[in-house]
Amino acid sequence: MTAYWNTNVARHPGILRFVPDGCGQALDVGCGDGLLAGKLAGRSRRVTGIDLSAEMIGRARALVGDRTDITLIEGDFLTEDLPSEGYDFVCSVTTIHHMDFEAALTRMRDLLRPGGRLVVVGLARDVTPADWLIRIPGLPAVWIIKKVRRAKAPEGMPGRPADMGYAEVRAAARRLLPGMRYRRHLLRRYSIFWEKPKAPSMPVW
Repeated sequence: MTAYWNTNVARHPGILRFVPDGCGQALDVGCGDGLLAGKLAGRSRRVTGIDLSAEMIGRARALVGDRTDITLIEGDFLTEDLPSEGYDFVCSVTTIHHMDFEAALTRMRDLLRPGGRLVVVGLARDVTPADWLIRIPGLPAVWIIKKVRRAKAPEGMPGRPADMGYAEVRAAARRLLPGMRYRRHLLRRYSIFWEKPKAPSMPVW
């Protein structure tokens, strides 16, 4: 696969930096063409990618080839049989707005082992005057960056507009993921970073 850049790929370095040391099992929700899953394999012993699109999973399988450390699943993340508390790291890039936000975020949270880490990169709508005050001044910079970097999306990548606004996303994430870190990016994305609390140790009598 020819290397490419877009506003989703721009978030990959931050995602990879958040992978915990010694990560055993990682899950990429909405893995698309497998580009991020391949990168995660360099930071984790095993990677699972799941995507509802047969075309995207086909592209991912072509990219991964016969690697045994990456498993690709064509299926619905919300209903697929995945191991509860089975992952040290879960990530999702511009996929959660294709699903019920709270159901998807809750499932990602529940699939993490105690001490595991979650990163969600998402797309939201500009709703409030404050949203537009943030977006409009950045439009020229966004246009220039995309032109210089020759931004492109993989052929056949499913797309849909976001339903939730940024404030709505942030409020729901704070409720479901206490202590999460939220950041809004120039290139029309937001990021949520969260570490699942470790189970309290039992006292020794």
